[in-house]
Amino acid sequence: MNIKIFEGFWGVLLDVAMALIPLFFLFLIFQFIFLKLPWAKLQDILIGFTLTYFGLALFLQGVHIGFLPAGALMGEELGSLHHLWLLIPIGFVLGFVAVYAEPAVSVLTHQVERVSGGYIPNKVLLYTLSVGVGLSIAISMIRILLGIPLWYFIVPGYIFVLIIVRFSTKTFTSIAFDSGGVATGPMTATFILALFVGISSVIEGRDPLVDGFGMVALVALAPILSVLTLGIIYRRKEQEQYDKDQTRTKAHHNHR
Repeated sequence: MNIKIFEGFWGVLLDVAMALIPLFFLFLIFQFIFLKLPWAKLQDILIGFTLTYFGLALFLQGVHIGFLPAGALMGEELGSLHHLWLLIPIGFVLGFVAVYAEPAVSVLTHQVERVSGGYIPNKVLLYTLSVGVGLSIAISMIRILLGIPLWYFIVPGYIFVLIIVRFSTKTFTSIAFDSGGVATGPMTATFILALFVGISSVIEGRDPLVDGFGMVALVALAPILSVLTLGIIYRRKEQEQYDKDQTRTKAHHNHR
């Protein structure tokens, strides 16, 4: 297969520039009016903008020439397997690995650990999101294999979210809804989406437009459910710890 590595790269450079220029000018306005950072700090930020620009451009070019074709080809091969049930565990592994390697998820988990002072460990949140998305990809595979309509999962899923929000903490509720957007980042929305389109294009009776898409909606829902569940577990631990502290305090007063 002949791959032209930089085919269409100028268009990608232009697209990334159009996305970053408004942010850059907004930063300059804040710099001149409010921030007034020293030149050394400003120089670091400008270097960061430059690295971000070329990094995003190279990443998107890699998506066009690598992720999308590879995902589609792998999907066509997986959809041709004799035992199609194998797609379910394969989907779980792919979903787990995709989120585990997702840059945006890494940023989120580190920010949460830093802001919470270590109360919510980085690894715990990362594994929670990875398992949740892995399960959602596995369920998406089941949906393709059985031809189940998407709304059979989406509507009950969000109803369940609204129910368990009442039992989770405010902290985890906020993190959960951010996690839904973060998990549907470049890794999921490129490689996994192309994989699903490829699978649905070779399975008899499946339409790539109807069955290949919709996976991202399930992926956005899964982290919300998994993080809210984690919030319920943490809330229970907090209550148990509080009860233990109260018992120790009473025992100490009685001893005195």
